[in-house]
Formats: sequence, C-alpha cells, structure tokens
Amino acid sequence: MIFIMSHALARQRAIQAVQDAPEGWCVRITEPTRSLEANACLWALLNEISSQVIWHGRKLDSASWKHVFTSSLKKMDVVPNLEGTGFVALGLSTSKMTKREMSELIELIHAFAANNGVNLNEQIQNSDHFRR
Repeated sequence: MIFIMSHALARQRAIQAVQDAPEGWCVRITEPTRSLEANACLWALLNEISSQVIWHGRKLDSASWKHVFTSSLKKMDVVPNLEGTGFVALGLSTSKMTKREMSELIELIHAFAANNGVNLNEQIQNSDHFRR
C-alpha cells in the first residue's frame, strides 16, 4: 500500500495500516518521485537539446543526452563496456528520482541550454512542471 501524506485522513489510514500489518512486515517513508508532468518537461528539453547541439563533433539523440545530464548531476562513475571499445556511465534512472532530484536535473538542462545558445520554445521556457 502507498499513502500520500496529503491530508489528515490519509495520515490516519497509514497509521492504521501500520498497526494492522502482520509481524515482520516493513514500512518505508520516502520522498515522492518525479511527476509525469516533470518527465514530459524533461523529454521536451532533451529533444530541444538533441535537435540543436553538436557535442564534441557528434549529434546525440535525446536518450543519450539524458545520460549525459544525469551522469553530470550525480557525478557518476564510468566503466569499460564489454568489448573494451568504449565506456558506460553508471547512472540513475530518472523514474526513480525524487521531485527534488528531477528539479535539479531540469535546472541543470536549462542552464546548459542558456550557456550553449539553445533556443527553447516558449512553452518549455516558461514551464514550472518540474517544481511540482
């Protein structure tokens, strides 16, 4: 069961569920993960970056840009790939990011766009979905 602590009744139901839980069960309290709106904002930004930026002589797709940004944000480590011909960034899935982490990622992308002459469309530029 998942209870979102958004009002007193939800909190009471969570307390009751804990009291009713069988011996040995676990309870985990976590920050909320990113919203679907924030995810949509992320991919809109990544598509804009992908269509406008050449990175070290290469045109990267949106998914590759996601890895570039998440690796930068989380200061990820890299390991050689299986063939030894390249490297793999050990990254963080955006679907598991908290709202705070997603906000930081989107702010990083906005800063990169501003510093690299990326023209964001007005809807993306004015989007506050990542703050939700």
